[in-house]
Amino acid sequence: MMQKKQFVGRHAKEGGFTLIELLAAVVVMTIGLLALMATFATTIRATESAQENLIARHKALDAMESIYTARNSQQEPFAAINNLAAGGIFKAGAQPLLCAGPDGIVGTADDVPCTAPDTGVACPGGVECLVLPGPDGILGTPDDVTYSLSNFTRTITFAPTFLPSGAVNTNLIAVSVTVSYTKPGQQGTPYAYTVNGLVSSYH
Repeated sequence: MMQKKQFVGRHAKEGGFTLIELLAAVVVMTIGLLALMATFATTIRATESAQENLIARHKALDAMESIYTARNSQQEPFAAINNLAAGGIFKAGAQPLLCAGPDGIVGTADDVPCTAPDTGVACPGGVECLVLPGPDGILGTPDDVTYSLSNFTRTITFAPTFLPSGAVNTNLIAVSVTVSYTKPGQQGTPYAYTVNGLVSSYH
């Protein structure tokens, strides 16, 4: 019985990656890592602004609610629901977040400096402030921190509404409350939260 001998050539094909394949893999992996890092950066920025966004939303809704309450309770006549220049009671332009004065409505000429909630201590600069838990994470302990809203402003504006004929609707006015804030060292446009509504002469 004869056995056949098989010879394998010295230049047999060996498995592995070429240098070009390796470079292509590195480029693809680098692009993926850069995209992942950009996503992390966006998430961190959003998390850092979450508290300020919540405060801006809350303060805008508070101001709108005080306007509706004043009108619905007939505390103020319909003609007073406007900016000072138009014969109303509301200050125009961006205003610091002062507390409501005797009329109970924010954004008017009788606004007063604020005190910290539940403590009666004057807020820094007279603008609204919040008391937040300190390092121990418990509210109401000596290490609580006072957070001033001095970087926030509130703008209350009014605009006429129009009937289908194009005439001004004298029984309805549009109101817009915008609360804006800036971050320390921030350049450019401030962050803002706006609430829009309508106030009627009927109650």
